[in-house]
Amino acid sequence: MDSQKKENLLNLALDATPQEREKSVNLSVGYNSIDKMWNLIVKYVNNLDSVRALGAEAYELLNNYAILTVPEGLVDTVAALDEIIFVEKPKRLNFAIVNGRAASCISGVQEGVNGLYGEGCIVAVIDSGIDYANEVFRNKDGSTRIIGLLDQREGAFYTEEQINEALEHNNPVEQQQVVKSVDTSGHGTGVAAIAAGNFAQDKSANLGIATRASILAVKLGVPLTDSFPRTSELMQAIDFCVRFGMERKMPVAINISFGNTYGSHDGTSLLETYIDEVSGVGINTIVIGTGNEGAAAGHTSGRVENNRTEIIELAVGNYEPALNVQIWKSYVDIFDIEVVVPSGRSILISGEAAGTYRYRTDMTELLVYYGEPSPFSQYQEIYIDFIPRELYITEGIWQIRLHGRRIELGIYDLWLPSYSNLNGSRFVRPTPETTLTIPSTARKVISVGAYNSYNGSYADFSGRGFDRTGGIIKPEIVAPGVNIETAAVGGGRITASGTSFATPFVSGGAALMMEWGVIKGNDAYLYGEKVKAYMIRGARQLAGETSPSKKTGWGAFCINFL
Repeated sequence: MDSQKKENLLNLALDATPQEREKSVNLSVGYNSIDKMWNLIVKYVNNLDSVRALGAEAYELLNNYAILTVPEGLVDTVAALDEIIFVEKPKRLNFAIVNGRAASCISGVQEGVNGLYGEGCIVAVIDSGIDYANEVFRNKDGSTRIIGLLDQREGAFYTEEQINEALEHNNPVEQQQVVKSVDTSGHGTGVAAIAAGNFAQDKSANLGIATRASILAVKLGVPLTDSFPRTSELMQAIDFCVRFGMERKMPVAINISFGNTYGSHDGTSLLETYIDEVSGVGINTIVIGTGNEGAAAGHTSGRVENNRTEIIELAVGNYEPALNVQIWKSYVDIFDIEVVVPSGRSILISGEAAGTYRYRTDMTELLVYYGEPSPFSQYQEIYIDFIPRELYITEGIWQIRLHGRRIELGIYDLWLPSYSNLNGSRFVRPTPETTLTIPSTARKVISVGAYNSYNGSYADFSGRGFDRTGGIIKPEIVAPGVNIETAAVGGGRITASGTSFATPFVSGGAALMMEWGVIKGNDAYLYGEKVKAYMIRGARQLAGETSPSKKTGWGAFCINFL
């Protein structure tokens, strides 16, 4: 059946009505209702000639992954092709926002004749763009340190020469006639400044880590005006950065400071497996923040026993327009699911067979998809989308009751959407562990949490590990992420918190290590997993934390490898 080649969320989205998609947080992501086209992520074999012959568009990535644009009526036909191994829909991405150089031991490797500043390496920041005219991204002579700027939204790539041409104009309006790309949120500018920013005229005021590295900036595109970046755009951006480094024959440290909560959190989605595979192409190190879901009460877990009932309470906030719950469990376990609405009415969700089920209660519709294991994961997902019949979901305490019928393992996990997409909804008894955002759960990346470098304590907002199976230690390390000073669009400085701003300390540090190893000839293989190993060995354990810890991994980032 071709439905088994499509992920659960895509199957449900295809079964949903246009009205249900419109009211859902996740189901409409990847679908253009105007052109009636689906944007899809696929893993394939051989080539995509048969896909193109059907009239679909294909953007090929490294290692036989691709982003397809497919007419709605052809999705099942494309999925059924022998060349297609598996299909997923894109997911929405969220930026991870809520004194660092000294805490990260940077001074120790930037002093003396062998000082390391990332020279000869590329720091690639995939984000909201970059304020290319900002002085923190310039050399002493005023020229740019930005080696390239890809603006997915504009569909344009700007070279170093074009950026320098723009900088010859002092008027921002004239600059934008040459290079149109702008960072409207300032997030990417702040992240890039920590990873690689410098004040050319005042070295004592440096903000960044790899202050002589070349900067490659990618502004993530959005499918529609006033929309949001998606995982499909992220995969294209990573592909571009890896290829760019290979073409220039330069090591590249890739910084990703965002993620999402949808998925099994065990590294098996196409996004995660793609990142793992592409990490072995060229000379690169990929660094990803663990997100800010640690204290958001968006995850709960437990164990169901035979002939026992587990009760999970979900507090739905006032004026909540959309909500969904993912339930992940071992496929071997069988339990019945009962949903009790705030009024006390009970609904028994019966759906052992894979497929879509609908239930109506009070002012809310429950759209349920029972999934099956995929070729990449042995676990089962039951996805419940709460669809308001009018404007909002019924507020109050909902119960999700799990009745154990035939239990072997009994372990379950539930996740809500990112807190930034909700209006106060939360689990009443949350489990703060396993709150890493995806794709920080990819196995071969360096996953970075946040700590408060002022008092040496874990930052409770930081996404915690381990992965859902407990077999992979994530995060590997934590870096300063509380009240971090960085550059603002248009000049000046801002202070921000979040794993978004912890991650670039580590990506900048990766560039310093690759300079020492690859560029200076001390270790031609110092990139990727080897950089991770060196960072783990150099990590400093925080007070009160064991090592490895679900909160802080192997400890606080300290670039101490010489």
